[in-house]
Amino acid sequence: MSIATNLNTIKATLPKNVTLVAVSKTKPNSAIIKAYEAGQRIFGENKIQEMSQKWEDLPKDIEWHMIGHVQTNKVKYMAPFVHLIHGVDSFKLLKEINKQAKKHDRVIKCLLQIHIAEETTKFGLDKNELFEIINSESFKTFENIQVEGLMGMATFTDDQKQVRKEFSNLKTIFNSLKQEIDTINTLSMGMSGDYKIAIEEGSTMVRIGSSIFGSR
Repeated sequence: MSIATNLNTIKATLPKNVTLVAVSKTKPNSAIIKAYEAGQRIFGENKIQEMSQKWEDLPKDIEWHMIGHVQTNKVKYMAPFVHLIHGVDSFKLLKEINKQAKKHDRVIKCLLQIHIAEETTKFGLDKNELFEIINSESFKTFENIQVEGLMGMATFTDDQKQVRKEFSNLKTIFNSLKQEIDTINTLSMGMSGDYKIAIEEGSTMVRIGSSIFGSR
């Protein structure tokens, strides 16, 4: 199956309100161009250096999403162009994004990452930390970031009940956050293996790589 065929097949199954992020990490520019020619404009990367290089080499109307774990000292490399940062998992990181965005006179969109999986290896805030951040005085002074919503990753397991429970939990936190910040509208959850469950549980953005580009 070609990249274009895979892409169109997936897009046909997505509800209108769900945004598709094509996860292009480790993929060559030629593969991204095939998806681009098939109409895809949003791509997700997990390494800032690789994403910066692709941003330089590829069409400028591509929206680059940073979907991996972000180290504070690397923010400056993507601040000129990144469209959305999915994995904001600390106040310190939020502060740095605001600082670097200001240098480029930009407002950078962010998703706060919530830890919903049972695996301890996953990053993210818990519910208390989330509300501590958004209710802090410092948060109100950040003029160069815009929190668009939340992101979370379910446990890597075949137990669909558990995955559904974790997504459902994230949706509940999202609903609570919406009462505090009514402008949020993005709930990024679901990848190639579990995006259908994620959509049933309220996801508005899915991150799909292997089902489009083939497995690595």
